[in-house]
Amino acid sequence: MQAQSKIDFSHFSADTLQVVISGTWKIGGKLPAPGEVFRRLTSDPRIKNIIINGSGLQGWDTTFLTFISTINKECQSRNIGLEMRELPRGVERLLHLASAASEQTEARQQRVRKPFLYMVGDSAVHFGTSTVEMLSFIGGVALTFLKFLQGKASFRRIDLLLLIEECGAQSLPIITLISVLVGLILAFVGAVQLKLFGAQIYVANLVAIAMAREMGALMTGIIMAGRTGAAFAAQLGTMQVNEEIDALTTLGISPMEFLVLPRLLALVLMVPLLCLYADFLGILGGAIVGVGMLDITLVQYLAQTQESLDLTNISLGIFKGTIFAIIVAMSGCMRGLQSGRSASAVGEAATSAVVTAIVGIIVTDGIVAVLCDVLQI
Repeated sequence: MQAQSKIDFSHFSADTLQVVISGTWKIGGKLPAPGEVFRRLTSDPRIKNIIINGSGLQGWDTTFLTFISTINKECQSRNIGLEMRELPRGVERLLHLASAASEQTEARQQRVRKPFLYMVGDSAVHFGTSTVEMLSFIGGVALTFLKFLQGKASFRRIDLLLLIEECGAQSLPIITLISVLVGLILAFVGAVQLKLFGAQIYVANLVAIAMAREMGALMTGIIMAGRTGAAFAAQLGTMQVNEEIDALTTLGISPMEFLVLPRLLALVLMVPLLCLYADFLGILGGAIVGVGMLDITLVQYLAQTQESLDLTNISLGIFKGTIFAIIVAMSGCMRGLQSGRSASAVGEAATSAVVTAIVGIIVTDGIVAVLCDVLQI
């Protein structure tokens, strides 16, 4: 039969109260309340220290931990010292964890706002460090690609094939949906204005040029950033958590060649083809609006599309798609390799990869647009 839980009091010295714990402290039993200790403290103002002696403790669960934690908080509020003796090792470990978590919470609550100049300086240092890391990664990728051209890069061909399937065939459904809708939207927007001049026939020209030069590559790049770039970051980040990348380095295998290069090649090979596919579907979406709602025959729509499109527009879209593929692959792989070794760090790496890729795509698209205007392309 389990001994009944109880507490006994004795004065260790004039200002020190000893609380002797005995019996079994588990849910379901009649347990002493911390109030008995508090009443002793209130009745004797000389007490400046409390010793909790667990030599008689026969069994315990979380109720005992709650009892100790409540006394600990009360002693802190009254500025009374608390010492624990002869407690089970499990109790000591759990109390240590609880106190550590409490200290971290208090530290967060007491965190003060940093001065403005300090924040500016810290941001500048972080920006400089990130820039150096990015340039270092770009240099590493360039050297790895040169080794690939020389036939010296080591990676598994089956990995490349699987990544090509992931980046290509598995991306077709979302590319199809977005491209058709973008074509529909462009046709609707153009039709509203062109109808004012009775020139709705030129909706075909608008959709064809916009999809081939701009929207096909841009939407494909953004979709791949959210879909594939985040996946690359999560994959490599998880490998960082599991120390798989450290294992590859220890075995003398370059992570840049074994992990980054296949992903870069897969995107560079697939994204230009996806851009062409997106161009075709966008034109098809515009044809749905033009033929179905603007009284344009299919033959007229196709004739206008053929007249407006040329090799320059198509080549420009493919060129943009290739650049966007490089940006997405490098952003995903870079953030994945920079990931910390925790679950939250992997999520942050995936988010950062998407943001970095989209910003890079928009900035690059703007630069290419300015260059095309200067070169009159």
